[in-house]
Amino acid sequence: MLHLLFRSWRVLGCLLALTLPPISRQEKRGKLLLVSFDGFRWDYINRVPTPNFDAIMKEGVQVERVVNTYITKTLPNHYTLVTGLHAESHGMVANEMFDQHHNRSFSMEGQSAYEPRWWEEAVPLWVTNQRAGGRSGAAMWPGSDVEIHGVYPTHYVPYNASVPFQTRVEKLLSWFSGPEPIDFGVLYWEEPDESGHNLGPESPLLDVVIADIDEKLGFLLEELKRAGLYDDINLIVTSDHGMTQLSSEKIIELDSYVSRDLYTWVDKSPVVGIIPKEGAFDEVYSSLLNANPNLYVYKREDIPEHYHYSHNERIMPILLEAREGWTIVPNKTRKIMLGNHGYNNSLASMHPVFVARGPAFQSGYTKDTMCSVDLYPLMCYILGVRPLPNNGSLASVQDLLLEPPPVTPPPTPTPRVLLGSWPKESSYAWVVELLLGTSLVVFFLFLFVKQVTQKQQLPTLPHINREISKPLLYEELQL
Repeated sequence: MLHLLFRSWRVLGCLLALTLPPISRQEKRGKLLLVSFDGFRWDYINRVPTPNFDAIMKEGVQVERVVNTYITKTLPNHYTLVTGLHAESHGMVANEMFDQHHNRSFSMEGQSAYEPRWWEEAVPLWVTNQRAGGRSGAAMWPGSDVEIHGVYPTHYVPYNASVPFQTRVEKLLSWFSGPEPIDFGVLYWEEPDESGHNLGPESPLLDVVIADIDEKLGFLLEELKRAGLYDDINLIVTSDHGMTQLSSEKIIELDSYVSRDLYTWVDKSPVVGIIPKEGAFDEVYSSLLNANPNLYVYKREDIPEHYHYSHNERIMPILLEAREGWTIVPNKTRKIMLGNHGYNNSLASMHPVFVARGPAFQSGYTKDTMCSVDLYPLMCYILGVRPLPNNGSLASVQDLLLEPPPVTPPPTPTPRVLLGSWPKESSYAWVVELLLGTSLVVFFLFLFVKQVTQKQQLPTLPHINREISKPLLYEELQL
């Protein structure tokens, strides 16, 4: 009985430590708007005049190259931006997935995209922000219209590609200006990704699309000024990936190397997951291994560690990766796009744009490079919320800030982050909270045990003291 009571008190103590008011790293919470123009490559702003991007860079900061996460596709990278996790950790490993354990398929364009189970290996920032007492608003951001861990954004618009950009902006700014204003907003626009696929990034016709996006950005800036929000909101404009040119001459036909009856194909080029049929693994793997010099073939356990793309069951047993500009197809009967992404994230053509301005940022500052996972701890700092475990490092991007954190956070030691481990922060706040929580638990346990032993005249239980000395474990809460 005492053991059960003690265990209950220990869990209560953990909860108490977690619910103590956070030690503020800023005088007040900041306001933040994160905008993604899908497929906007880092160098597009150098192709045509982009006065509104230029205005943000002049008033704020620019990062010339953002190394995004592998694979460089829409869902993996948009979820990385709001979780700070690589795809293997947040679980959205591709736009099309298959869960072998549950025999379920996922498609970003189907109803399965609204099933919470696919998203709940991580916690997006709008959920964390709201649990910290903030309010969030989302206009079409991937996953924002899904109930993740039982939470929707405070305000959101269900995804509908036909909703104009201007309407999305007006809705978001009404939430920032409302009687109970949000402090964190996310905004998504489908271009220039769609045009990049159809036209190819080298097409002169894409210049018109880039200029139009700059005009849309200008509309956003003017609306911020008109609403009186321009000087208060920190604005980050970025993307999920870039784009590279394709050619009908650069085709890898799998039917030329292995029978289609021996495997199941998951997701689309340039990174394809292969599930060999039972008993056919060795035959499929050996047939593809040296089939084409423009095709990289990996067993899941042999995927290079720096990809951060092997520690998840949604990654298929065999992974095929095309060389830049090449396309993997079963055969040439399939139509070939003129532009695509998804290639190795070390390629410059896959890197997205990044500019930001606002009261938290420096003015007229340019940084060479950053990793997309570093954006999450940066946004958490601006919002004044406690980051969950992540693969990023605030120290790597704190030079973007006008007033960097007083304590430089240590880099995340391991690439694989599991929910439930204790979060690493840019201060020692969690240590103080843990000590306070532990002290309170010990104090109340002492009183409780004393009362029980006095009333029931029980002998002393020295093993209880040894148990009390153990640290409270965050993992035991199973939150």
